[in-house]
Amino acid sequence: MVIISELLKYNERVRREYFESLKKLSWEEFTKNREASFHSIRNIFIHILNAVDYWVSFLQKEDFKLHRKFDEYETFQDVKEYMERVEKRMSDYLEMLSPSKLNENYMVTDDDGKPCEVTAEDILIHVFEEEVHHRGELIALLWQINVEPPMMSWKNL
Repeated sequence: MVIISELLKYNERVRREYFESLKKLSWEEFTKNREASFHSIRNIFIHILNAVDYWVSFLQKEDFKLHRKFDEYETFQDVKEYMERVEKRMSDYLEMLSPSKLNENYMVTDDDGKPCEVTAEDILIHVFEEEVHHRGELIALLWQINVEPPMMSWKNL
């Protein structure tokens, strides 16, 4: 059986490997509008962090305040600091997560605007899947500029 916290830790490890690869790009290459979901590689990477940050806030019943707009991240260090902040928040949340909290119910709105009930585990699976989805987008964008993305495997977990 796969444990969601292990999947999220895997995402964190791969995210860090991606960040190390992405910061080898020029800032111009990193921020160039590529007509992708959030335009640039930077924006897609930050969107991933925003999604994790949003859902951690939601699960902890905190108001979510967007950290910064995409264009306000002006250096790789800005992005790294936000990534570390988000990873710490998720790590802290997972440390206090009990089986009963994992099964706790939440009301969300589905894609059709209808309310539906989900568990914390459902939300965490969505967080995992959202990152994997956008990582695939990053892979395609990196290939378009002849940059080989980092290897991903379960090894060294």
